[in-house]
Amino acid sequence: MANPASPEPAELDAPHKPRLVPPAPGTAKQPAAEDREGLERTLSRVEGGKWLRRLLIVLGVIGLLAGIGLWRVKTRPPPPAKYVTSQTSRGDVLETVQSTGQVKPTTEVQVGAQVSGRITNVYVDFNSRVKAGDVLAEIDPTLFGAQIDSTQAQAAVARANVTRADASLTTAKQRVARAKKLVAEGIGSQADLDTAQGAYEVALAELAASKAQVAQIGAQLKSSKTNLDYTRIYSPIDGIVINRAIDPGQTVAASFQAPVLFVIAQDLSKMRVLADIDEADVGRLKEGMAAKISVDAFPGESFKGSVSQVRYSPVSQSGVVTYAAVIQVDNADLKLRPGMTATVTITSSEAKDVIRIPNAALRYKPTPPEKDGKKLPQEPLPPLPPKKGRIWVLTDETPGKEKAEPRVIDIGITDGVNTQTATDLGQTKIVTDETDDASGKKGRGPRMF
Repeated sequence: MANPASPEPAELDAPHKPRLVPPAPGTAKQPAAEDREGLERTLSRVEGGKWLRRLLIVLGVIGLLAGIGLWRVKTRPPPPAKYVTSQTSRGDVLETVQSTGQVKPTTEVQVGAQVSGRITNVYVDFNSRVKAGDVLAEIDPTLFGAQIDSTQAQAAVARANVTRADASLTTAKQRVARAKKLVAEGIGSQADLDTAQGAYEVALAELAASKAQVAQIGAQLKSSKTNLDYTRIYSPIDGIVINRAIDPGQTVAASFQAPVLFVIAQDLSKMRVLADIDEADVGRLKEGMAAKISVDAFPGESFKGSVSQVRYSPVSQSGVVTYAAVIQVDNADLKLRPGMTATVTITSSEAKDVIRIPNAALRYKPTPPEKDGKKLPQEPLPPLPPKKGRIWVLTDETPGKEKAEPRVIDIGITDGVNTQTATDLGQTKIVTDETDDASGKKGRGPRMF
């Protein structure tokens, strides 16, 4: 038999509903109206508690959102700067001209052959040190010796002809004297005298021709002896052989021009660099300016030099005009070698402890304002006179409302990064560029999460 006091399964599934307990035995029953009123009051209290909890949750969410909004307002970053600015500095400004060139010896002599023939001996090699007058090589002298012997024989014949012509002249002179005497005595005729006189003059001319032939053959003999001397190739200067173009057994042909057999550098401790200076920079160069030379063989090391000559002769290549500047370089350690490609930096002007402004400030030009995607017309600024520059200074630094105004200043030399100025700007901020926001490139704002 079931216990009347135990709860039914349906009552367990509804915990929020009031449980109706049947009256105990012997208890008097309450009227049905009172039971309904109590039940309604209980249900009203339960429903009221639900709405109160919902209201509290809504108020809590609203308060949280308000707190987040207040936090974002307080922690919001300031508007990005419209301009990139800089200030003047004080220091040195070095104006330089940079170029490239080739390292060459100060004195370089090309030694060739003046006669043709086969090389029999070579006495020097690359890097050989020679002195003036040293024999570098020899050409086979056999043919030139035979030519000298032939010329000497011709000279002997010519001298004999002079002796014979002289004897003929003496005989003709005697005949003329005898014919004059006979004519004076009335024995000889005038015709015989004229014949003798003609023979004398012919003998005189033959003697002069013979003497001229002797002189001609003597000149040929001298030329042959000179050619024989040319078979021995001598060094014209003291120096080092930096190039040798022949070997023993090779034939040299000097018919049209003297072939270059050796190249001798006089003194490698003094070198020079032929730098190609652009026509836009050549006006700033003068003789005596200091220069620094660097080569790829010794990175990080520079060699001191000076400008010894700026040539007037132009060099035009592919439409580009350059001028050669000769840089004398001290090469006591013999590190620089002929033919090296060198980078030359010449100091054309220098200013010590001066006020400097960034070159970016002189190049800066404000972006024209736009409306509906179109740039608005602006009044052009007046042109600048020589030695003047225009910069833009910041007059209002309010974030998001910055303003810049142009200012004309005096400028001097530049080193490519900074420019000398005689205008003291103090702590004024100078505009060097605009930010992306100023150029119309808007970035995303900060994210909450």
